[in-house]
Amino acid sequence: MTSAKSARRPHHWRRDLIELAALFTAVAVADAIANLIGHQPDGPYLLMASAVALVATAAFHTWWARRHSHAPPPDEADAASPVGAGTTAGTATTAVGAEGTGEGGVAGAGEAGTTLWRMRTTVLDAPGSLAALCTALAGLRVDILTLQTHPLAEGTVDEFLLRAPATLQAQELSRKIAAAGGASTWIERADAHDLVDTPTRVLSLATRTALDAAELPLALRQLLGRCTIHSLPAVSVTGRATGQSAPVEGVLEETVMRLRDPSGGVISVERPYLPFTPTEFARARALVELDARLGPRVPRSEDVLTLPEGNEITVRRADRGDLAAARAMHDRCSQDTLGLRYHGPVADADRYLDHLLSPRFGRTLAVQTASGRLVALGHLLWDGDETEVALLVEDDWQRRGIGSELLRRLVALAEEAGCDSVYAVTQSRNTGMVAAMRALELPLDYQIEEGTLVITARLASEEAARPSAPTERARR
Repeated sequence: MTSAKSARRPHHWRRDLIELAALFTAVAVADAIANLIGHQPDGPYLLMASAVALVATAAFHTWWARRHSHAPPPDEADAASPVGAGTTAGTATTAVGAEGTGEGGVAGAGEAGTTLWRMRTTVLDAPGSLAALCTALAGLRVDILTLQTHPLAEGTVDEFLLRAPATLQAQELSRKIAAAGGASTWIERADAHDLVDTPTRVLSLATRTALDAAELPLALRQLLGRCTIHSLPAVSVTGRATGQSAPVEGVLEETVMRLRDPSGGVISVERPYLPFTPTEFARARALVELDARLGPRVPRSEDVLTLPEGNEITVRRADRGDLAAARAMHDRCSQDTLGLRYHGPVADADRYLDHLLSPRFGRTLAVQTASGRLVALGHLLWDGDETEVALLVEDDWQRRGIGSELLRRLVALAEEAGCDSVYAVTQSRNTGMVAAMRALELPLDYQIEEGTLVITARLASEEAARPSAPTERARR
């Protein structure tokens, strides 16, 4: 298909030849008339009148030629309506027909002078309601990139990803949507990551969950947007029943959903600012059901490191299968080491291991020697909207860089999970933990709470949190 800009019109040489012949004929006729009239008494005046007539005729010809030039017609795109009206209408039609694939919007995500918005509004389930919204958006020169529909008992929730002029304010957009019939409108800024269509995102989250049981809370958070997720065990770390339970089909209560945890207990998801729809509840329940069918699983990757003194250690993911080895390591640790780690009665430390090693509550890294003995544990724990890091290194293996290596790897895992920060709860006399946090070269905040030191690291740099072994590294 050839565009209008690249196509060339044929040269009109016949017209040029005719015009040239006419010019020579006119000159010959003018010369004959000049010779005839020049010998008459009023000849000079007649010649001047003829010159004026020729000049007027030439001027008229020039004006006519410019008005009807031989240039190709203007490009269709230049003659179209201003950007926004036609583009938005066409994109909206595509979004409705394809359930929000938004393929046409991805290429223009980086256009200057525009802003990405996520918008959700409720409309009547009646013909023309969506068309009214699209018309209102077109009037604001807003491009619809994706569209999802969430049917309700009464009405429909329409969720849009929009590209709008940078000068358009959220308040103005909300007023226009309300005038077009939208209710309970919610708007927030979006970024390039939201350009992925919903089926692709759901499949990606299902793949992550299938590979690692610890990914389920993170996948739910990415699926449902900004929300708070708590894993509530059926039995507390002290061995008492918590009474937390939920039916197999789960419970949906406006801004809270409760799902049965496959490992026991309940997964509670809260989003106070926006009620969950039945569609979102069904997606979350399907993801939890997938996790339950696959059972316990942890990726089995190992890194072999060589310490400065020549000893080899292996860093790998740990789970409840390492419970016996972790208890044996606790028995070899001194009371002071356990006290710095748990900030409480040392006798209760082993009761926490089953909780800490569960992939539902976070990720655990284990360090073992060449003989297979477990000598260190590093935990990355999901704490609602926050993320905690904790370390325990056996006394004989301290001051060798193991703790720093574990902490760097845990921070890298937190970044991969999309966490904004991590915090460590310790004591000011725990110089090893304080030094390891400072070695991350990340912005740190220090706060004293009830006699303990809380150090929070803001994950601003991916390079600073990237794991780096003390010496050589090999993967097997």
